[in-house]
Amino acid sequence: MDLSGAIDVSVPIHPGMLHWGRRPEVEVVEARADGFASNVSRWRIGAHTGTHIDAPAHFIDGGATVDQIDLNDLNGAARVLDLTHVEDQITARDLDEAGLGAEGRVLLKTSNSATVLRSPWKSPHWVGLAPDGAERLIEAGVRTAAIDYLSIEAVAYTKHWETHRLLCGAGVLILEVVDLLDVAPGPYGMLSLPIPFQGAEGAPSRTLLLPPAA
Repeated sequence: MDLSGAIDVSVPIHPGMLHWGRRPEVEVVEARADGFASNVSRWRIGAHTGTHIDAPAHFIDGGATVDQIDLNDLNGAARVLDLTHVEDQITARDLDEAGLGAEGRVLLKTSNSATVLRSPWKSPHWVGLAPDGAERLIEAGVRTAAIDYLSIEAVAYTKHWETHRLLCGAGVLILEVVDLLDVAPGPYGMLSLPIPFQGAEGAPSRTLLLPPAA
């Protein structure tokens, strides 16, 4: 597979990065400079570090874990929607007006990519998806919903997490912390492969967008 034209929308993982909860930690276990044969490091990260997948088990007891999800739901035809004008909550109407199509994977490009995503500190405000927007994605048959911040949840719903509960309950995979700053709206192919942490509710996932087939 030729990936020369792919756009990597993953966020590099490092100790000083934007995070929810604890920062990543890295320890040098062996170093050639100290006489060892090779360089070896040990990383301590959360399952929701950087660009990552929320599996249904994140909010649904008995839901599929990362190692159980169908990778066909995550990989294939995708569409980036331009929602950079939305100031707070992405609604069902916003999705329709932005051109929600029949692709099974939708990436919500918001003002987050140019603002709060570029800070190393979690912001008290970001643009997220309202519950009626989640219902619209489910109705449209979307299998993966992605956004350019730590959480797809609109701030107003972070007490009861209605958007996550709707998406996870419908088996929709959530892809968070995708960097869409330099990505034009439109159709793409998506390639995203999460680390198969056994029994985990989430995992980092290297994610690429590919030009649509001619």
